[in-house]
Amino acid sequence: MHEIADRLRDAEWSLIDVTLQQFSVSYLANWTGSKYDYILRMVSEASDDILISLAHHVGFEIEHARSGGLEPPFWRKGYLRLFLSHLSDHRVYAAELQENLVPHGISSFVAHNDIKATKEWEAEIQIALGTCDVLVALLHPCFHESNWTDQEIGFAMGRGLPVFSVRFGQDPYGFVGRFQAFNGRRKHPADLALEVVECLKTHNQTRHLMASAIVTLFEEARSFADARERIQHLEKMDYWSNSFAERLRTAVDTNAQIGEAWGVPDRIERLIKARLTSS
Repeated sequence: MHEIADRLRDAEWSLIDVTLQQFSVSYLANWTGSKYDYILRMVSEASDDILISLAHHVGFEIEHARSGGLEPPFWRKGYLRLFLSHLSDHRVYAAELQENLVPHGISSFVAHNDIKATKEWEAEIQIALGTCDVLVALLHPCFHESNWTDQEIGFAMGRGLPVFSVRFGQDPYGFVGRFQAFNGRRKHPADLALEVVECLKTHNQTRHLMASAIVTLFEEARSFADARERIQHLEKMDYWSNSFAERLRTAVDTNAQIGEAWGVPDRIERLIKARLTSS
């Protein structure tokens, strides 16, 4: 909390309040003390999820802890968790988008495909919303008329998560109109997936998760070709955590497809050295 207050206090009062509102943190119309004390007071009762998101927004690196330590089976371990809010009539497109995000280290929740018939569907949706990292809403016509889609967006915003929308004939509305929107009309799911991935790699609240997911993909390499292809993505990352060094070295030692891939172990060591030197 102190680091958040220290990094945010140089901003104008109006920007401080807008930032606090964006992350669902209370603010006061009148305050006679310093900006530092004001921010510290306002964030003191915020949830861990909100504090983590706000910390990354101001550029402070901390380890990400997901809500309640839950590990629902529908999320792929080590991947960024993305909730796809959509109308049931468009579940086929949502499923295709879900499939195209997986190779990039993104595990998506599509309610009509991921909830088993024996499960209470409403409870499963709440678990997904409570453990996801980001929400993407597929705004087809009549999206606003659904009994559930607006609640899903509100739930995610209440947690302070990034919320993005994709226009399919319906423009963003309400609070979601403040966030980035993609144009999905006549766009193949594979092409939309690439746009979403590039956005998540640079967004303040998700770039650390995307970087970790890229490391996970490298760890999962199943062939020499996988290792050589995926190390290129590691070398292009603009985010680095010191924990990555140990993970990458362990992958070299334990995954023969990485350790025996020509040139890959040496490139890993050069990458780690360069990152640690620049940090």
